[in-house]
Amino acid sequence: MPALLLVLLTAACAGPPGPAQDATNAKGIASPGDSIKLTGAGEFTTGDTSAIVYDRKLAPEGSQASVTVESSGGQTRTSLVVEGLLPNRRYGSHLHANPCGKKPEAAGPHFQHHAGQINPSSEVWLDFTTDAEGAGRSSSRNEWTLTRAKLPGSLVIHADPTVTSGPKVGDAGARVACLTLK
Repeated sequence: MPALLLVLLTAACAGPPGPAQDATNAKGIASPGDSIKLTGAGEFTTGDTSAIVYDRKLAPEGSQASVTVESSGGQTRTSLVVEGLLPNRRYGSHLHANPCGKKPEAAGPHFQHHAGQINPSSEVWLDFTTDAEGAGRSSSRNEWTLTRAKLPGSLVIHADPTVTSGPKVGDAGARVACLTLK
């Protein structure tokens, strides 16, 4: 019993682990005045990795998208607009760690502000439903800022909406298309 009490008291004094921070200055803290803006846009093709299609059935010829990520003042705001996708269909979409490549897995895993945390507070989830013309939009606001030391590399559109609970939380199916962020 005394050993258990000692463990509990030690854990209580230590407190929960804090979120991981990226070093952006000598103290490792992002400056509140820093502003970062990333964009990606284009018509999805098979030859250009700045806007590339992996599944032409779910992103038909002529489909396109644009994404803007703006980070400042303790917040990151992300906006996505798509056109020409399948009508009246739900898609998942997330920021990913790496730029797009010829193969879907080149974009790497989901970008996570807090490493190992799979949720919409740590990741940027932009699921959307297209209208009768195949257009859709989504936006997200996260209560953290990006740092130059750790930026997302792309936005990936997935075949399915994001799973929000259970053992497959964060999964959104196959990768349909990708926009490289610049």
